[in-house]
Amino acid sequence: RGVTANFFRKTEEPEEALLLPWDRFSAWLHCICVVGFDLELGQAVEVRHTGLRSPKTSICYLSFPDSNSGCLGDTQFCFRFRQGSNRKSSLGCFLETTDRDAPACLKREQGHYYGYVYFRQVRDKSLKRGYFQKSLVLISKLPYVNFFHSLLKIMAPEYFEKQEPCLEAACNDIDRWLTPHPGRILTLPIMGNCLVLTLQTLPCFYPVFFHIQMLWELVLLGEALVVMAPSPAESSDTVLALVNCISPLRYCSDFRPYFTIHDSEFKEYTTRTQAPPSVILGVTNPFFAKTLQHWPHIIRIGDMKQAGEMAKQMKVKKLKNLKTLDSKPGVYTAYKPYLNKDEDIIKQLQKGVQQKRPSAAQNAILRRYFLELTQSFIIPLERYVASLMPLQKSISPWKSPPQLRPFIQQDFMKTLEKAGPQLTSRLKGDWIGLYRHFLKSPNFDGWFRNRRREMTQKLEALHLEALCEEDLQQRIQKHTEVETVDLVLKLKDKLSQAEREQLPVRPGTLLKLRAHIDAVILALPEDLQGILHKPSTP
Repeated sequence: RGVTANFFRKTEEPEEALLLPWDRFSAWLHCICVVGFDLELGQAVEVRHTGLRSPKTSICYLSFPDSNSGCLGDTQFCFRFRQGSNRKSSLGCFLETTDRDAPACLKREQGHYYGYVYFRQVRDKSLKRGYFQKSLVLISKLPYVNFFHSLLKIMAPEYFEKQEPCLEAACNDIDRWLTPHPGRILTLPIMGNCLVLTLQTLPCFYPVFFHIQMLWELVLLGEALVVMAPSPAESSDTVLALVNCISPLRYCSDFRPYFTIHDSEFKEYTTRTQAPPSVILGVTNPFFAKTLQHWPHIIRIGDMKQAGEMAKQMKVKKLKNLKTLDSKPGVYTAYKPYLNKDEDIIKQLQKGVQQKRPSAAQNAILRRYFLELTQSFIIPLERYVASLMPLQKSISPWKSPPQLRPFIQQDFMKTLEKAGPQLTSRLKGDWIGLYRHFLKSPNFDGWFRNRRREMTQKLEALHLEALCEEDLQQRIQKHTEVETVDLVLKLKDKLSQAEREQLPVRPGTLLKLRAHIDAVILALPEDLQGILHKPSTP
């Protein structure tokens, strides 16, 4: 989805003043590296800025198109790979805070990195190989695809002309940027240019628009899906479009916009000894046509430049037809969609191709369609999960917060008859079957875990607010010293939890709780006040 000019603010937050050198850089990028081609070593990291503790071999191979792609000139694409170790950043808590309110599709990755690539291949007779081949790569946990591609369009040509000194200048510029926060507006200075943040998380969907509804179901259900494309750019664009078509729902399985035989998960993802995992792979090497032939859902796309003509050829075909490397473009699957096909959106998009409607307008139509479809699907779930929340009157300040009621599939299904997606969607079909399948998927598991955490935190916040409304001074008059000390320790734990988890309490609640704690401590003997770290008084 496009998110433009409302993500950053020019004023510095108080906590940002405490950031150390390179902290701001690290909030945006893990590292910058240059991958070149060596006749003896093959692809190799030539230059890197800041620590590169990631798997260098994977980065080297993922940063170059497969040899069969024939990418002459400049090519941009992205890849994604697992984080090598579960190393915690010194910025961890700060970045979690800044990431809290970001839309699901723009949240920072926890266990993976993105690699944003600007690859150049041009003829050069002065080199033994006859070609200049080099990639400038930005490694980041942020899924800001369009933004980083725009950044590379400024940095890469400058680097290829002036070499390393300009990279150092770019790193220094980035280390002066404010950290990414939802709601901020900022123009970012870089190498003498000003870059306005534009986040686009749904690239062109032209090659497969005849089957968008079926593909939406496959992504929603976390099915194993492979995209076979002629280039890394088309591979990564299509995979990212698929992942984001279920927004605002977050895709919770693994996905690789550009996957090669050198990837560290190659054996894991191509084995025939078990069912294909819940993952979306984008590939360009013809070798995968045979290696992944057993996968249940395969999209083969042609050249995106001929999108209108190609879309007509994109038919659903049986998997047994995918035997040769030159198979025609199409969706190869035995999957039968739960929902009836929406002919209106197909006609609308087809008309756009015939009338040469701008891609931005076509994408806007698609974004709205996917958003409405996903919202129609998720609203009944949201409504049912909200009913699992205990009533506020059941919250007592002197008892533990009440627990959420359990999610019972049968009870949820009963709600669909009167309050199902038919209230907001005109689509007909087996919605019940789609929900049953979804409830077994990684996407439901991830969504429900997140909602349960949010609701549990809300209960904790309501419990804390109820405590703050109590007259603690009157209550401790009936307590022994031991009971009063125990109360202070428990209140301090609640305060610490509220600050650590950033519980959604009303403004002023934490200040009120601190005042309560201080007042209770002052009511104790002086020796106990010292033990409980009585605040200094003027």
